[in-house]
Amino acid sequence: MIAVLKPSVSLRDKAQLVSLIEARGLRVHLDKSGGEEWVGVLGEELPGFARELAAHPAVAEIRATSVPYALASRAYRAESSVVRVGSFVFGGAEAIVMAGPCAVENEAQIFATARAVAAAGARILRGGAFKPRTSPYSFQGLGEEGLELMAAAGRAHGLPIVTEVVAPEDVALVAKHADVLQIGARNMQNFRLLSAVGECERPVLLKRGLVATLEELLLAAEYVLAAGNPDVILCERGIRTFVRETRNTLDLAAIPLLKQKSHLPVVADPSHGTGVRALVPPLAKAALAAGADGLLIEVHPDPATALSDGPQSLTFAGFAQLMDELRVLAPALGREMHRVRP
Repeated sequence: MIAVLKPSVSLRDKAQLVSLIEARGLRVHLDKSGGEEWVGVLGEELPGFARELAAHPAVAEIRATSVPYALASRAYRAESSVVRVGSFVFGGAEAIVMAGPCAVENEAQIFATARAVAAAGARILRGGAFKPRTSPYSFQGLGEEGLELMAAAGRAHGLPIVTEVVAPEDVALVAKHADVLQIGARNMQNFRLLSAVGECERPVLLKRGLVATLEELLLAAEYVLAAGNPDVILCERGIRTFVRETRNTLDLAAIPLLKQKSHLPVVADPSHGTGVRALVPPLAKAALAAGADGLLIEVHPDPATALSDGPQSLTFAGFAQLMDELRVLAPALGREMHRVRP
């Protein structure tokens, strides 16, 4: 539930209210939105406690919420949140594009990719250093060496980096190099990992699981928010269906639905959502039209030789063409795209 505070509430009354809630074994989340200051009461609802809170001198109104993902819900925050990364934000007028290879393979590959995607207008360099793969014999990434190479390539071309963290014990290491921590689809319900990134001062890109409902995705986000990290970006990356012609089915309806249910920014990953290079551009445009706040696109210098996800990776020329097409489309949707000065 939400306890909306009186405009003239004293610090003493506010502190007493917080103490009262915590004394019942509940958690407190203090926030402001819509010109109101309020206290979120997190935990199992206690019989009669709402009436007790309503009578407190600090409280103007009690609002109940029926959703289990309290902090992620628009019931808690009606205004859309923005997540700042460097000099730009997710959730604003600009649609942010993150681009790069599925995996960092070597120095030449990641530096060439960083140069190409920056020139085309990408805002963030993506790439994997720790790769959870279906087969134990597939390329698993370069680990810390990959993090260092990607961070260096990003710095060389003015790009923050986003990369996946796969285990709680790796969070500090990855956060040392990365600007945004990605939770992959296979780890969406790794609750220890979610709590660990929630305690880290880095924005979190949270991917929807392969068979996860939207409520399960928002509850995963709740773990991060409840641990103290407000900077969560949701990512629709395709789910498993009966369709065999594509790697996954990109759930475009999830984008506007998530934006109705949650105040958090939402981005789309048409690369994993299709698994087919030729389908990435049309699905990227469709995701933008559906309201996505950004896109995650796989790009490789030579997809035919990529150590992972080559069939869904765009070439440098293909990515540059997609960015040009998105710049034409964006104004009709009320969005902006980053344009690189010649």
